[in-house]
Amino acid sequence: MMKIGIIGCGMIAEFGHIPAIQQVSGLQVYALYDNDFSRAVHLQHRFHVPHAYPTEEDFFTSDIDAVVICTPAPIHYKNVMDAAKHRKHVLCEKPLGMDEEEMLEMKRVMEEAGCMLFTGFNYRFSQSAKDIHRLVREKAIGEVRLLRLVYNWHLHGKWHWNEKGERVDSALRVGRMLEGGPMVDCGVHQIDLARWWLGSEVAWQHGIGVWLDNYEAPDHVYLHMAHECGAHTMVEVSFSYNTTSKEPRPHFQYELIGTDGVIRYNREEHSFEVRNSHGTQYLPWHPEKSFTGMYMELLKALQNGTPGELPTAEDGIKATRIAKAATDQAIRERDKPSKGCPSTKSRAEIGRLYPDEVPMDFYD
Repeated sequence: MMKIGIIGCGMIAEFGHIPAIQQVSGLQVYALYDNDFSRAVHLQHRFHVPHAYPTEEDFFTSDIDAVVICTPAPIHYKNVMDAAKHRKHVLCEKPLGMDEEEMLEMKRVMEEAGCMLFTGFNYRFSQSAKDIHRLVREKAIGEVRLLRLVYNWHLHGKWHWNEKGERVDSALRVGRMLEGGPMVDCGVHQIDLARWWLGSEVAWQHGIGVWLDNYEAPDHVYLHMAHECGAHTMVEVSFSYNTTSKEPRPHFQYELIGTDGVIRYNREEHSFEVRNSHGTQYLPWHPEKSFTGMYMELLKALQNGTPGELPTAEDGIKATRIAKAATDQAIRERDKPSKGCPSTKSRAEIGRLYPDEVPMDFYD
């Protein structure tokens, strides 16, 4: 039995990681730590976890085989450094780190400790995502030329009401925006899928932002990626889609367009289909992510001492690098607003719509 310790006992641990681990025979949620000890104790009782520790030292020196990091992104670096010091394998939530220097140091230190570092790209393990991976390799739609990957949602709403009945900004939304916005937080999944499905790296990219809110990062982002194989990917991610609506509805869709048809997956419709010159095939629909599938692979990795199918630190670094470059470009190129709408830019005034693309050696 492999013993897993979870650091960070927030929503993603409660509703994603812990239930999934407990479904995998051969893994045990053995220890919990959170800087709010009462939160760790709450989840300990709810999920019948053997230990909840009041200090990080107690947690890391317990009898755990690997650590799952579910803390906010700015804390990932420290958590990984501590895990390396105690020679624990790590699966870290995305984004892997806050900047290039941090992530490369995390990877280096873990390698020197002889430990594996994985990135929690659980979208890869949805059966639908795995089916797309297979269909691309079988050339079910010929040569893939274009991917359209869209995740527009409300991030659980812009506001909530406190005990006094006052409307206050959602702490979750504020935190995610300050950490880099939707492309860095969620778009990394779509970036990873595009690289994985195509088996091709990104040669150049271009990021455009739209501001519905007043954060530094845009809350709606478009990313164009050109792959070395010649295919192109468009990623659209939003934290402002229906964010103030009384009855919000997100929009999540994959479309892969090839020389002989289209693969289309839509979460809200529960539809998944292939349309090509032979006809139309309706495939079984599955949710877009699978924590359980990811942990089945983690068990194999811990048993075999090799990554297997798990996304590595390098996968996390590449996806985060692209997401941050797109966001940084959007911020850097944000022009003065028009008089009528603060999110409408005036780039046409300088005689060109698009600046030079950002090459992937931008941070090298």
